[in-house]
Amino acid sequence: MVHTTMEGSLFEPTLYIVKGMCILDNEGNRILAKYYDKNILTTTKEQKSFEKNLFNKTHRANAEIIMLDGLTCVYKSNVDLFFYVMGSSHENELILQSVLNALYESVSILLRRNVEKRVIMENLDSVMLAFDEICDGGVILDSDPTSIVGRAALRTEDVPLGEQTVAQVLQSAKEQLKWSLLK
Repeated sequence: MVHTTMEGSLFEPTLYIVKGMCILDNEGNRILAKYYDKNILTTTKEQKSFEKNLFNKTHRANAEIIMLDGLTCVYKSNVDLFFYVMGSSHENELILQSVLNALYESVSILLRRNVEKRVIMENLDSVMLAFDEICDGGVILDSDPTSIVGRAALRTEDVPLGEQTVAQVLQSAKEQLKWSLLK
């Protein structure tokens, strides 16, 4: 598919569809963000300024899409979080929406449908892995939440005992005891 502008010039088709993904809290502060295009929003200061502006334009809106600073942004809110996926101004919104849905559903499954700031902060490592499983360098890798979660979910049995937290060790011991009693 070749994109055209109003002037009639052609855009080359590309796999680099996603320009960035982020999760903001209900005050517009960054929880997690990844930007893939090195030519836009190159500094952290520019990124945070863009995120603040994006949040201010969307936190009261009842839409799912906005054009801001030359980017097409699709978004979804839940309790105290806002999920955003950004693409270029000529990008297909439905593709961006499918990435957003994959991100939101993956996080929802990882957090056992308890999608809120506190729980995301406690499981930030798994959420970061989900980001990486969905998109790499702007190229969409997967949009199926179940397969993303299958690869992103951290398994405590895969983590050496010395690197587990006390809570993880106790949880693992409880599960082993439960299974030994059920046999």
